[in-house]
Amino acid sequence: MKRINLILSIVLGLINFGDIQAQQKNKTVLIDYHQNAPTKFIEAGGTKYAYRSFGNNTGIPLLLLQHFTGTLDNWDPAITNGLARHFQVILFDNKGIGASQGQTPDNIEAMAQDAISFIKALGLKKVNILGFSMGGFIAQQLILDEPALVNKLILAGTGPKGGTGIADIITPLTASSKLGDNDQKLFLFYTHTSASRKMGQQALNRIYKRKKNRDRETTGPAIQAQLKSILSWGQPDAEALNNLKKIKLPVLVINGSHDIVVPTINSYVLFQNLVNARLSLYPDSGHGSIFQFPELFLNEAVSFLQNN
Repeated sequence: MKRINLILSIVLGLINFGDIQAQQKNKTVLIDYHQNAPTKFIEAGGTKYAYRSFGNNTGIPLLLLQHFTGTLDNWDPAITNGLARHFQVILFDNKGIGASQGQTPDNIEAMAQDAISFIKALGLKKVNILGFSMGGFIAQQLILDEPALVNKLILAGTGPKGGTGIADIITPLTASSKLGDNDQKLFLFYTHTSASRKMGQQALNRIYKRKKNRDRETTGPAIQAQLKSILSWGQPDAEALNNLKKIKLPVLVINGSHDIVVPTINSYVLFQNLVNARLSLYPDSGHGSIFQFPELFLNEAVSFLQNN
């Protein structure tokens, strides 16, 4: 039976990742996986893909599919390290992104096929997936194409094909285009309240903590191809919701209360049409809700992935 865990008030007493490290310093040595994990390469279908793999090697690996323009180094280490305590975490640059070779496709269907090739090249028979934003589009298509390859799915800040406002992504991008890089990320990923922006800045500080061997920035042509793929995904599709109903595996859908990049209503549509889904909406948060509330997200994600 579906369960909707709709969070209506800001959770008090959240402890950030740095505080957790400080409290446990005298108890055990914590490995900063995200900070130190080397970039590896593997060839699949004639393309050399960049990835990082770290964490607990038991159980089903967890593949993370990244947002528009994002690379290996745009994940919040509070999330990746927290997940790595329980699972083998695999960060992945799709074709033409970051240090991966090839030309970035201009459609989600091809991106999903590239991700499938990458998974199979690693020799993996089954994975769990966290798809964030555009990564969530890719994850949905991947499961439709290769349903036996995925065990469980987490969809964050994303929506269905043809979803409300997805093709209108140009509006927030244009509104933030004259802002500096830091302020643009705060505008797109967080709300305008001081609380949300403060936690957003903390997340950005964590994301940029890694200084050595950072991934390459996404190039202009790759960004253009990704944008074209998002605009295409956002076009009306009469079969989209019927296709969602074909996805039978357990799904956890998460978003912020005020997502201006992939409007929050899309998360509810996913919940309504995925037959085995649960939904959590985080308060006073936007597209980057999982980065704003990493501890809350980790509690839900780990429980969801570990329990039957």
